[in-house]
Amino acid sequence: MEPRPLLLLLSGALTLTETWAGTHTLRYLNTAVYGPGPGKSRYISVSYLDDTEITRFDSDAPNPRLEPRAPWMEQQWVEERPDYWKEGTGVCQLEVQINQRNLNHLRAHYNQSEDGSHTLQKTTGCVVGSDGRFLHGFNQYAYDGTDYVALNQDLSSWTTAHTAHPITWRKLVQVPDADDSKAFLEDMCVHWLHFFLEKGKEMLLRADPPKTHLTYHPISDHEV
Repeated sequence: MEPRPLLLLLSGALTLTETWAGTHTLRYLNTAVYGPGPGKSRYISVSYLDDTEITRFDSDAPNPRLEPRAPWMEQQWVEERPDYWKEGTGVCQLEVQINQRNLNHLRAHYNQSEDGSHTLQKTTGCVVGSDGRFLHGFNQYAYDGTDYVALNQDLSSWTTAHTAHPITWRKLVQVPDADDSKAFLEDMCVHWLHFFLEKGKEMLLRADPPKTHLTYHPISDHEV
Protein backbone atom coordinates (compact mmCIF):
# COMPACT_ATOMS: atom_id res chain seq x y z
CA MET A 1 0.00 0.00 0.00
CA GLU A 2 1.31 3.42 -0.89
CA PRO A 3 1.14 6.23 1.75
CA ARG A 4 -1.91 7.66 -0.04
CA PRO A 5 -3.63 9.35 2.96
CA LEU A 6 -0.76 11.82 3.29
CA LEU A 7 -1.84 13.53 0.08
CA LEU A 8 -4.98 14.72 1.82
CA LEU A 9 -2.88 16.96 4.02
CA LEU A 10 -1.82 19.10 1.10
CA SER A 11 -4.04 22.00 0.15
CA GLY A 12 -3.78 22.80 -3.54
CA ALA A 13 -1.05 21.98 -6.01
CA LEU A 14 2.54 22.47 -4.92
CA THR A 15 5.13 23.88 -7.28
CA LEU A 16 8.77 24.75 -6.86
CA THR A 17 9.35 28.47 -6.46
CA GLU A 18 12.82 28.32 -7.99
CA THR A 19 15.01 26.18 -10.20
CA TRP A 20 16.99 23.52 -8.36
CA ALA A 21 20.38 22.32 -9.56
CA GLY A 22 20.43 18.73 -10.72
CA THR A 23 17.90 16.01 -9.98
CA HIS A 24 16.25 15.24 -6.65
CA THR A 25 14.82 12.02 -5.25
CA LEU A 26 12.25 11.16 -2.61
CA ARG A 27 12.71 7.54 -1.56
CA TYR A 28 10.86 5.29 0.88
CA LEU A 29 12.71 2.22 2.17
CA ASN A 30 10.56 -0.26 4.08
CA THR A 31 11.95 -3.40 5.72
CA ALA A 32 9.89 -6.14 7.35
CA VAL A 33 11.72 -8.84 9.32
CA TYR A 34 10.39 -12.22 10.45
CA GLY A 35 12.13 -13.94 13.36
CA PRO A 36 14.45 -15.33 14.31
CA GLY A 37 11.91 -17.54 15.99
CA PRO A 38 8.12 -17.87 15.57
CA GLY A 39 5.95 -14.89 16.49
CA LYS A 40 8.75 -12.34 16.25
CA SER A 41 8.61 -9.56 13.67
CA ARG A 42 9.73 -6.00 13.09
CA TYR A 43 8.90 -3.29 10.56
CA ILE A 44 11.03 -0.23 9.81
CA SER A 45 10.12 2.52 7.34
CA VAL A 46 12.61 5.25 6.48
CA SER A 47 12.20 8.09 3.98
CA TYR A 48 15.02 10.00 2.33
CA LEU A 49 15.13 13.30 0.48
CA ASP A 50 18.19 12.80 -1.73
CA ASP A 51 20.73 11.49 0.83
CA THR A 52 19.07 13.01 3.90
CA GLU A 53 16.94 10.85 6.19
CA ILE A 54 13.81 12.83 7.00
CA THR A 55 11.36 10.40 8.68
CA ARG A 56 11.48 7.03 10.40
CA PHE A 57 9.03 4.50 11.86
CA ASP A 58 10.14 1.50 13.93
CA SER A 59 7.58 -0.99 15.21
CA ASP A 60 10.01 -2.00 17.99
CA ALA A 61 10.11 1.51 19.46
CA PRO A 62 8.52 1.98 22.91
CA ASN A 63 5.84 4.16 21.29
CA PRO A 64 5.84 3.26 17.57
CA ARG A 65 5.06 6.33 15.50
CA LEU A 66 6.31 8.20 12.47
CA GLU A 67 8.96 10.66 13.64
CA PRO A 68 11.04 13.46 12.09
CA ARG A 69 14.73 12.75 11.51
CA ALA A 70 15.89 16.14 10.21
CA PRO A 71 15.86 19.38 12.25
CA TRP A 72 13.81 21.28 9.68
CA MET A 73 11.13 18.59 9.78
CA GLU A 74 10.34 19.75 13.33
CA GLN A 75 9.74 23.37 12.40
CA GLN A 76 6.50 25.31 12.49
CA TRP A 77 5.05 23.86 9.28
CA VAL A 78 4.90 20.46 10.96
CA GLU A 79 3.18 21.91 14.01
CA GLU A 80 0.59 23.45 11.68
CA ARG A 81 -0.08 20.03 10.14
CA PRO A 82 -0.35 17.67 13.13
CA ASP A 83 -2.34 15.20 11.05
CA TYR A 84 0.76 14.56 8.93
CA TRP A 85 2.32 12.49 11.70
CA LYS A 86 -0.97 10.91 12.78
CA GLU A 87 -1.88 9.84 9.25
CA GLY A 88 1.68 8.71 8.55
CA THR A 89 1.72 6.58 11.68
CA GLY A 90 -1.58 5.01 10.65
CA VAL A 91 -0.16 4.10 7.24
CA CYS A 92 2.90 2.52 8.85
CA GLN A 93 0.78 0.52 11.30
CA LEU A 94 -1.26 -0.82 8.39
CA GLU A 95 1.96 -1.73 6.59
CA VAL A 96 3.06 -3.69 9.66
CA GLN A 97 0.03 -5.97 9.29
CA ILE A 98 0.34 -6.28 5.51
CA ASN A 99 4.02 -7.18 5.68
CA GLN A 100 3.48 -9.74 8.42
CA ARG A 101 1.00 -11.52 6.15
CA ASN A 102 3.33 -11.22 3.17
CA LEU A 103 6.22 -12.74 5.09
CA ASN A 104 4.07 -15.59 6.42
CA HIS A 105 2.81 -16.38 2.92
CA LEU A 106 6.31 -16.33 1.42
CA ARG A 107 7.82 -18.44 4.18
CA ALA A 108 5.06 -21.04 3.87
CA HIS A 109 5.28 -21.07 0.06
CA TYR A 110 9.01 -21.80 0.15
CA ASN A 111 8.64 -24.32 3.00
CA GLN A 112 10.94 -22.34 5.25
CA SER A 113 11.26 -23.07 8.97
CA GLU A 114 9.55 -20.89 11.54
CA ASP A 115 12.83 -20.76 13.45
CA GLY A 116 14.68 -18.85 10.76
CA SER A 117 14.91 -15.15 9.95
CA HIS A 118 13.53 -13.64 6.73
CA THR A 119 13.22 -10.14 5.30
CA LEU A 120 10.93 -8.44 2.80
CA GLN A 121 12.11 -5.06 1.55
CA LYS A 122 10.29 -2.49 -0.52
CA THR A 123 11.92 0.52 -2.18
CA THR A 124 9.73 3.11 -3.85
CA GLY A 125 10.15 6.72 -4.87
CA CYS A 126 10.32 9.37 -7.55
CA VAL A 127 12.93 11.53 -9.24
CA VAL A 128 12.42 15.08 -10.55
CA GLY A 129 14.64 17.29 -12.69
CA SER A 130 15.94 20.78 -11.90
CA ASP A 131 12.65 22.20 -13.18
CA GLY A 132 10.70 20.06 -10.72
CA ARG A 133 9.13 17.87 -13.39
CA PHE A 134 8.72 14.12 -12.90
CA LEU A 135 11.49 12.11 -14.58
CA HIS A 136 10.88 8.55 -13.42
CA GLY A 137 9.66 6.45 -10.53
CA PHE A 138 10.41 3.05 -9.06
CA ASN A 139 8.73 0.46 -6.87
CA GLN A 140 10.40 -2.86 -6.18
CA TYR A 141 10.38 -5.69 -3.67
CA ALA A 142 13.13 -8.06 -2.54
CA TYR A 143 12.78 -11.21 -0.42
CA ASP A 144 15.75 -12.36 1.65
CA GLY A 145 18.01 -10.01 -0.29
CA THR A 146 16.95 -11.23 -3.75
CA ASP A 147 14.87 -9.23 -6.25
CA TYR A 148 11.31 -10.52 -6.23
CA VAL A 149 8.97 -8.22 -8.17
CA ALA A 150 9.31 -4.71 -9.58
CA LEU A 151 7.21 -2.12 -11.38
CA ASN A 152 8.24 -1.75 -15.03
CA GLN A 153 9.90 1.48 -16.17
CA ASP A 154 6.70 2.60 -17.89
CA LEU A 155 4.89 2.08 -14.55
CA SER A 156 2.11 0.15 -16.29
CA SER A 157 2.72 -3.40 -15.03
CA TRP A 158 4.75 -5.57 -12.67
CA THR A 159 7.62 -7.87 -13.62
CA THR A 160 8.66 -10.85 -11.51
CA ALA A 161 12.23 -11.94 -10.85
CA HIS A 162 13.33 -15.46 -11.66
CA THR A 163 12.60 -16.54 -8.08
CA ALA A 164 8.92 -15.59 -8.27
CA HIS A 165 6.44 -17.67 -10.26
CA PRO A 166 4.51 -15.29 -12.55
CA ILE A 167 1.18 -16.83 -11.59
CA THR A 168 1.52 -17.31 -7.84
CA TRP A 169 3.50 -14.23 -6.71
CA ARG A 170 0.39 -12.02 -6.63
CA LYS A 171 -1.23 -14.44 -4.20
CA LEU A 172 1.79 -14.30 -1.92
CA VAL A 173 2.61 -10.60 -1.78
CA GLN A 174 0.00 -7.86 -1.45
CA VAL A 175 1.08 -5.02 -3.72
CA PRO A 176 -0.87 -2.06 -5.16
CA ASP A 177 -2.28 -2.18 -8.66
CA ALA A 178 0.15 -0.84 -11.23
CA ASP A 179 -2.20 2.07 -12.03
CA ASP A 180 -2.40 3.05 -8.34
CA SER A 181 1.36 2.85 -7.96
CA LYS A 182 1.85 4.95 -11.11
CA ALA A 183 -0.56 7.60 -9.80
CA PHE A 184 1.23 7.72 -6.46
CA LEU A 185 4.69 8.09 -8.03
CA GLU A 186 3.72 10.72 -10.59
CA ASP A 187 1.43 12.76 -8.35
CA MET A 188 1.67 12.40 -4.59
CA CYS A 189 5.35 11.51 -4.44
CA VAL A 190 6.27 14.53 -6.61
CA HIS A 191 4.04 16.84 -4.53
CA TRP A 192 5.77 15.81 -1.31
CA LEU A 193 9.21 16.02 -2.90
CA HIS A 194 8.48 19.63 -3.88
CA PHE A 195 7.08 20.37 -0.44
CA PHE A 196 10.08 18.97 1.44
CA LEU A 197 12.56 20.73 -0.84
CA GLU A 198 10.86 24.06 -0.16
CA LYS A 199 10.70 23.58 3.60
CA GLY A 200 14.21 22.20 4.00
CA LYS A 201 16.05 24.30 1.43
CA GLU A 202 17.98 26.39 3.95
CA MET A 203 19.53 23.26 5.43
CA LEU A 204 19.69 21.14 2.29
CA LEU A 205 21.24 23.76 0.00
CA ARG A 206 23.40 25.82 2.33
CA ALA A 207 26.87 26.54 1.02
CA ASP A 208 28.82 24.92 3.85
CA PRO A 209 27.08 21.68 4.82
CA PRO A 210 28.15 19.97 8.02
CA LYS A 211 30.86 17.34 7.74
CA THR A 212 29.77 13.78 8.25
CA HIS A 213 31.68 10.90 9.78
CA LEU A 214 30.81 7.27 9.17
CA THR A 215 31.68 4.58 11.70
CA TYR A 216 31.41 0.96 10.66
CA HIS A 217 30.46 -1.62 13.28
CA PRO A 218 30.98 -5.28 12.28
CA ILE A 219 27.98 -7.48 13.06
CA SER A 220 27.31 -11.17 12.71
CA ASP A 221 25.07 -12.83 10.13
CA HIS A 222 22.61 -13.56 12.93
CA GLU A 223 22.34 -9.87 13.82
CA VAL A 224 21.80 -8.99 10.16
